[in-house]
Amino acid sequence: MSLYYKSTRGDSEKVNSLEAIVKGIANDGGLYVPSYIEKIDMSLNELSKMNYQELAYYIINKFFPDFSEEELKDCVNSAYDEKFDTKEIAPIVEKSGAYFLELFHGPTLAFKDMALSILPYLLKTSATKLDYLKEIVILTATSGDTGKAALEGFKDVDGIKIIVYYPENGVSEVQERQMITQEGKNTYVVGIKGNFDDAQSGVKEAFNNREFNLDLDSEGYVLSSANSINIGRLVPQVVYYFHGYIELLRSGKIKEGDKINVVVPTGNFGNILAAFYAKKMGLPINRFICASNENNVLSDFFKDGVYDRRRELKLTNSPSMDILISSNLERLLYELSGEDDENLKELMDKLSQDGIYEVSDRIKVGLKDFYGNFATEEETHSAISKVYKGTDYVMDTHTAVAYSVYEKYKDETGDNTPTIIDSTASPFKFTRSVSDSLGIEIEGKNDFELIKELSNKTGLIIPNSIKDLETREILHKTVCNKDEIKEAIKKY
Repeated sequence: MSLYYKSTRGDSEKVNSLEAIVKGIANDGGLYVPSYIEKIDMSLNELSKMNYQELAYYIINKFFPDFSEEELKDCVNSAYDEKFDTKEIAPIVEKSGAYFLELFHGPTLAFKDMALSILPYLLKTSATKLDYLKEIVILTATSGDTGKAALEGFKDVDGIKIIVYYPENGVSEVQERQMITQEGKNTYVVGIKGNFDDAQSGVKEAFNNREFNLDLDSEGYVLSSANSINIGRLVPQVVYYFHGYIELLRSGKIKEGDKINVVVPTGNFGNILAAFYAKKMGLPINRFICASNENNVLSDFFKDGVYDRRRELKLTNSPSMDILISSNLERLLYELSGEDDENLKELMDKLSQDGIYEVSDRIKVGLKDFYGNFATEEETHSAISKVYKGTDYVMDTHTAVAYSVYEKYKDETGDNTPTIIDSTASPFKFTRSVSDSLGIEIEGKNDFELIKELSNKTGLIIPNSIKDLETREILHKTVCNKDEIKEAIKKY
């Protein structure tokens, strides 16, 4: 049975993995999903003998059979190299009764590097194999981390331009400076007057505007995405859940077949969906613990099956999760509905038109493996302080949200299943909030001064990628309204 990709919303066109990666989003605005998810055909003990690169090839190959072995191995080995500052790529650290899977050792200090280091190679190889003559324009909205990771991955890649939109006042000072100082002849960064959902809805509208896309096509350009709506971005994230499990297996913390829980700080839902795909492939996951900040639309959804974005978006100390429209939830609902694309289209139309939908009883039954809860700003601060005082381990704010929710989960359920917590960013990316939580005086200091103070207090080494960030030249100064996104694209 040959694997192909189809839309969650019923578009009849079936595409291969190369086309799904290049297009990014289906013609009807739906997300590409595989026709089936292949099970692993090796034991977890056998997989534990692989290094990260070998494991990545094995897992990704299950989803992308249209790459030759040589092509896919070249993509993997080009992505997971010395740009990561640890040999393991994603080390596991045991602290405070949990296993922190550190996903921030790449060049931009966030988990997005895990997938955005390989996506440019997957996309370029796909375009070459398809004899693609048009120039690809990567269009991405970011709540902070995707933007820099995508810019870094795609800079100076021939045949590709990348335009990143971010909420002008909705990211940390370090995140913004990482983006607006980005070098590369094909990179463009634009601040949006509004929040992340404004940026994301503006980008989606550009993708879905047929007349606009025909205009671009006539000029020799085609849009694609580096957000987790692109299957080429989502699939590499499946790998690190297998990696985390076999790291515990290697160290004797678990035995083959033992179940684990995963805790994921979640905004756009791609990271936790990757864990769901890992379970479908055969990874023994017991519960998916979905951790939100005060923008708790997802934790409300997991309680009653009603998704309601009709609320004010709050700017929090975990800005990468300041999101009210979780795009990748659509893929989960498609799976749990029994691939009912008509129902999915109806739900997404309701979300667009009314801002609210309620899922079917069938989907509600399928949600039983998920637990959702949220952490307040104060709980996030307290978690950072508590864990540091107890173990000298420094969490960023997003990881602290996950830890706080995990504590609530244990209190409610008494479940002591070995648990992996996704540690999604370096504390240096959110220095102001982390420093404040650790008792460092922050008044009158910018983030770059606090980077040094945080390092002095905790002994953490300042990563090379941000050492001189404050003095780098600002190269991107454009700001626009969300309804001006298409004009900005045409200008570039």
